[in-house]
Amino acid sequence: MLRKKWLGIGVASVLALLTIGTSVAEADGVLTIGRREDGTTFDPVKTTQNTDFWVFSNVFDVLVRVDKTGTKLEPGLAESWEVSSDGLVYTFKIRNTTFSDGSPLTAKDAAFTLTRIRDNPASLWSDTYKVIKTAEAKDDRTLVVTLNQPAAPFLASLAMPGASVLSEAYVTKIGEDAVLDHPLGSGAFELVEWKRGEKVVLKKNPNFWEKDRVHLDGVEWISVPDDNTRMLKVQAGELDAAIFVPFSRIAELQKDANLEVHLDPSTREDHLLINQRNAPLDKIPVRQALDMAIDKQAIVDTATFGFGEVANSYVPKGALYHNDKNLLRPYDPEGAKKLLADAGASDLTLNYIVDAGDEVAEQTAILIQQQLAKAGVTVNITKVDPSSSWQMEVDGEYDIATNYWTNDVIDPDQKTTFVLGHDTNNNYMTHYKNDKVKELVAAARVEMDPKKREAMYIEIQTIAKEEVHWIDLYYSPYRNVTRKNISGFYQNPLGRFFLEDTVKN
Repeated sequence: MLRKKWLGIGVASVLALLTIGTSVAEADGVLTIGRREDGTTFDPVKTTQNTDFWVFSNVFDVLVRVDKTGTKLEPGLAESWEVSSDGLVYTFKIRNTTFSDGSPLTAKDAAFTLTRIRDNPASLWSDTYKVIKTAEAKDDRTLVVTLNQPAAPFLASLAMPGASVLSEAYVTKIGEDAVLDHPLGSGAFELVEWKRGEKVVLKKNPNFWEKDRVHLDGVEWISVPDDNTRMLKVQAGELDAAIFVPFSRIAELQKDANLEVHLDPSTREDHLLINQRNAPLDKIPVRQALDMAIDKQAIVDTATFGFGEVANSYVPKGALYHNDKNLLRPYDPEGAKKLLADAGASDLTLNYIVDAGDEVAEQTAILIQQQLAKAGVTVNITKVDPSSSWQMEVDGEYDIATNYWTNDVIDPDQKTTFVLGHDTNNNYMTHYKNDKVKELVAAARVEMDPKKREAMYIEIQTIAKEEVHWIDLYYSPYRNVTRKNISGFYQNPLGRFFLEDTVKN
C-alpha cells in the first residue's frame, strides 16, 4: 500500500493514519520513493544488486566514501589514514561515533567487517578483499590493515556498500542469518520495517555522526514494478519521487510544472548477458555472431529515445581506463548468419528472460528478437517478475537476458573482477572463462604504475570484446523524477543517493 500525500487535518488524515499504522510515514518529512523491485537482503556481503546497495548507502556507512562527483575519495568512518612507504600497511583513524542503537563503533568492528567480507563463505565479494592479509584493531580508534601485496584499488574498494561497517557484537548476538533482515548500521537512517515485496521504511538515525546534515524524518522505498504506474503515482502526488523513469516518458514529465526530472551523469552500462554454460553459446564464433546481429544504434534510437549512447566496453565511458578505441562490431545480420552456419549453430533457438513491467527492457527484448531473426535465430521471450529474474540468472535458467551495471567504486577493479575474473558468481552469471584474462585481472589489481595498469585494462577490454563475454548495448544517464517540493535529490555517478541532503518542503 502506498502512503497518500499528507493533506491536513480531517477524515483523509484519519484514514491515512489507520492505513499506515505506526509507520514513520506519519511525519511530514518522510520521503517516499518508488522503485521497480524490492531488495533482497540487508547483509552487505551477500548481494551485488543496486536495489540493495542504494538503500545500504544511507543505512550503513563505510570507512572511505566517494564524493558527490563520483571521482574522489573522502573520509567516512575513517576520518584519516596513512599508508606505509611500501604500500602494504594502512593505518586508519576511526571516527568517534556509534551505531544507530547507541553502541560504540570501534576499530574492532571495522576489522571484523573486512575479514568477514574476505572470509565469509556467502560473501560475493571475497575475491576483491583477498589482498588483505590482516585487519587488526590496535585500540578503539586505530585500525591497521596489512596487505599481502600493494593493491592500487584498495582504498577505493573500502567505499563499496558491500564493505559497510557492521557491529561485531550485534552480528554475534543475532547470528549470521539474521543480518539478512535485521541490520544495525551507522548511516543517516535506520531500518524500522521491511515488508517484503512492498516497502522498506527508514527513520532518521539520531546517533548519525552527521545528524545535523539530515533534514528528512524518514524515507520509504516503495516497490512499484510497473514503470508507467510508478510515474503516474508521482504525478498524482502519491509518491514524492521515483527512479527508473522510462525514456519514453522523459519529455512528457519535463513539461509537468509539478515535477522535476533528474538526468544525472552515471556509470550505467546496459548489456545482454549470455549464458555460456549452455551450448552452443560456449563457442566464441556463436557469441560473435549474436553481437553482429544486434543493431545497437537502433536500440539507442528506439528504446532510449536518443538519451543513450552505444557502448563499446564493459568499462563505462568516462570511467578510469575506459578504452575509447575498443571494437564496435558493425551490424551485419548476413555475416552473423554465415558465422552461425560455420559454427554448426544454424536454426539457433534462445530463451530470453526479461523483467515484466520494465518498459525499456521489454522494448529492447522485442528489438533484439526481431534483429536476431534476420540472422536465423529464434528468440523466445519470457517475462518474469523482477524479484525472480536475478535468481533465475544466478541459477542459469536462461540463455540471454538484459541487465545493467553501475560502478560502486571509482576503480575499474571491482567490475572487472566481478564480470571477468571472479569464480564466486560465475563471472556475473555468464560462466565466461579465460585464464589469461583472469591472470590479467589479478595482475592489474596489484600494478602500481598507472601507465602499465592502463595498458592491462586496455588488453582486458580488447579480449573481452573479441570473445564477447557479454554484448555491450548502451550507456545512459540515471533517470529519476521528484515532485517540485523536493530539493537536494541527487544520485552520483556511482549510484549513491545523497538522501542526507534531501529536503521535503
